[in-house]
Amino acid sequence: MPDIHPSAVIHPDATIGDDCAIGPYCVIGGNVTLGAGNRLHSHVVIDGQTKVGSDNDFFPFASIGLKTQDLKWKGGTTWTRIGDRNTFRENVTVHSGTGDGEATVVGSDNHVLAYCHIAHNVELGNHVIMSNNGTLAGHVIVEDFAIVGGLAAVHQFCRLGKMSIIGGCSKVVSDVAPYMMVDGNPARTRMPNKIGLERKGVSEEGREAIRQVHRLFFRKGLTAANAVETIRAEVPQLPEVDHFLAFVESSDRGITR
Repeated sequence: MPDIHPSAVIHPDATIGDDCAIGPYCVIGGNVTLGAGNRLHSHVVIDGQTKVGSDNDFFPFASIGLKTQDLKWKGGTTWTRIGDRNTFRENVTVHSGTGDGEATVVGSDNHVLAYCHIAHNVELGNHVIMSNNGTLAGHVIVEDFAIVGGLAAVHQFCRLGKMSIIGGCSKVVSDVAPYMMVDGNPARTRMPNKIGLERKGVSEEGREAIRQVHRLFFRKGLTAANAVETIRAEVPQLPEVDHFLAFVESSDRGITR
């Protein structure tokens, strides 16, 4: 059975899973589903059409699933979907989608630190870290194992590639390529995410291939199209290289270079 503090306000239509712990002054709306083992420390608000998986940890004043801030919102049913084993620290905001039937989606095993904002229609992958005050604007896509530095801001419709890292206080206005480290205002690609690649167990062969990709795409002065052709011709076609090329070729906003 869930452990619910008597001061919590829970709509009778909400679904609360086994072993949930809901602390003082939390508020849960009628269209919310909480899976098993979630912990809401205190003063947490979860509302809207929101489905939360299992074993998530919500710290005080987190606000999850409320109406988008997007002025294009015209009503309808919008969703917030959250996976398992995420941490949402103090004052984190996760807003629901903008258009009828649309959703904001957060995967699993993410660590979202204090005051971060995840806007409407964001797709956050798995094992992502967002440091304090990191901000994702609407429709941002974040691939697995990416890191967003403190006070960094990401423009709407941008994508952050797998295992990329954004330095603190950076302003990101175009896509961040997988496996790369970007920093600055506006952000620029500085180098491969060497430490991240090592920690995630990428082979030495894979790390060397990413170093070659970085040199050819970001340092040789080639156009993006010519750089892609050169990478295909000169770099071993490992899974990391294939993912990098697929990401670059599918970019609408262009790559942060």
